[in-house]
Amino acid sequence: MKNLFTEHPKQVGEGYFQHCWFAVKTGSKLMVWGIIAIIHGIFPFLFITYVSEKIKQLYLQINKR
Repeated sequence: MKNLFTEHPKQVGEGYFQHCWFAVKTGSKLMVWGIIAIIHGIFPFLFITYVSEKIKQLYLQINKR
């Protein structure tokens, strides 16, 4: 029987806790960036390139994995 908790982490070369921590950090960042994007939508002079730059950095980080 395959282990549902470790099968995917193994596919990306990580252990369960390593993968869990990466997912929690990434999800937390995305939630904060979402709030910042809403603030930018209301006040377009704030955080002009902040969220897009962070997403680009995250994209590069994920593609290295």
